[in-house]
Amino acid sequence: MSENYQALKKDLEHKMVVSLDHVKKEFGGLRTGRATTGLLEPVVVDAYGSKMPLNQVASVSVPEPRLLSVSVWDKGLAKAVEKAIRDANLGLNPMADGTLIRVPIPPLTAERRAELSKVAHKYAEHARVAIRNVRRDGNEALKKMEKDGDISQDDHRKHSDEVQKMTDQFIAKVDEALTTKETEITQV
Repeated sequence: MSENYQALKKDLEHKMVVSLDHVKKEFGGLRTGRATTGLLEPVVVDAYGSKMPLNQVASVSVPEPRLLSVSVWDKGLAKAVEKAIRDANLGLNPMADGTLIRVPIPPLTAERRAELSKVAHKYAEHARVAIRNVRRDGNEALKKMEKDGDISQDDHRKHSDEVQKMTDQFIAKVDEALTTKETEITQV
């Protein structure tokens, strides 16, 4: 087996792992009926004359299943953090109490659950497309290797099958993550 193919295989696998990690992160941002610290990840606060991620000005914890607790480190930023959470279009209504901000998580309606499920499917489809694009790039690289005489026609066929198997495995992992997220979303 050529060194070029080993490097290619490692690169393809890395790109597929990145796609899978990305979709899992997107799933983490989808609100289920439960409180998770990942829910406030997209929140950006106007602090010290620039926009900063919430996790750089406060710590987020989950004291109860339907409540997030945000501890702001600088008392002067409490109002800015509260405003940032409210303006993030997450459907949350924070309540400030000094440097502690409580964010109750409202229960999801059946309609909202259906919407979130559709969004999760969209995220999963984007991940599948990204993984298939990695496969396509890998197959093109294999064709070039064969054309350049680095690998034989038989090796090309064998390596293409390996790339396809790897693609199938990663798409199965995306589907598995989607099923898990859907279960979370639909659970009352």
